[in-house]
Amino acid sequence: MTTAVPHQSASPDEPEHPVEDRRHKIRRRALTLAIIVLLIGVPAGYLVISANQSRDSGKDKEEKYSATGLTAHWPSRLQQRLYRVPIPPYSMHVAYYETNNWRTSRLYVQFYTSNEGLERFLNQIGISTDDLEENEIAINTRDRGIVGWKFTGPGPWYGLVHEQKNPAPTHDIVVNRSNPDHPMVYLVSRTVP
Repeated sequence: MTTAVPHQSASPDEPEHPVEDRRHKIRRRALTLAIIVLLIGVPAGYLVISANQSRDSGKDKEEKYSATGLTAHWPSRLQQRLYRVPIPPYSMHVAYYETNNWRTSRLYVQFYTSNEGLERFLNQIGISTDDLEENEIAINTRDRGIVGWKFTGPGPWYGLVHEQKNPAPTHDIVVNRSNPDHPMVYLVSRTVP
C-alpha cells in the first residue's frame, strides 16, 4: 500500500505568483531563443568567415611564392624599402620577382618610365644617368635566365653595377633606350641577410 505524502502549504508571508499566461510564455521563450542564437550563432559564424579568409589568404600566398617568373604587379612598399628600389610614380609595365635563400636575397624588377622618372630613380639610389655605360649588360646570365630576360632587342642598351657596403643592396641595372622618351629599366637588387 502506498501512502500519500502530504504537500506543504504555502507560507502566509510569501506573495502568491500569478500564473504565467500563454503570450508571456511565448515571449519569454522567444527571448531565450534569441539569446542562445546570439551567444552561439554569432561566434560560430565569425569562426566560419575567419577560417574561409585564412584559407583564401594561404592560397594567395602559395600562388605568389610558387611563381617561377615575374609577377605583373608593383612590389610591396616593404620590398621596395628593403631592396632600395624606389620605382618612380606613373611607371608602367611594372613586374617583379623575389628569391630568398640563406646566403642572398634578390629582387628582380622591370618598369617602363619617363626620362625624368629614370633620373629620379637613379638619384634616389645614389647615381645618375651619366654613370650608365653604353652597351653594358650589367645583369649576369644566371639572373637573366631566372626571370627570362633577353637583352637582344633594339637598343641602345646602358647599364652599370652599383655596389654598396653591406647591409645596403647591390644594384645591377640595365636600361633599354630604344624609345628615347620612355626607357625600360631592368634591375636586380641583391642583399646579404
